[in-house]
Amino acid sequence: MQPTFRPHRKKRARKIGFRARKSTRGGRKALSARRRKGRKRLTVV
Repeated sequence: MQPTFRPHRKKRARKIGFRARKSTRGGRKALSARRRKGRKRLTVV
């Protein structure tokens, strides 16, 4: 068995980073929702 979670910063950033969120309609909705809620950080990476 291999470990199922192998973290990589670059891969994570490309999937759920700010630019990845900006590039899709749903991602932009997610960002605006987080802005509306008053989040200090919009994305994790």
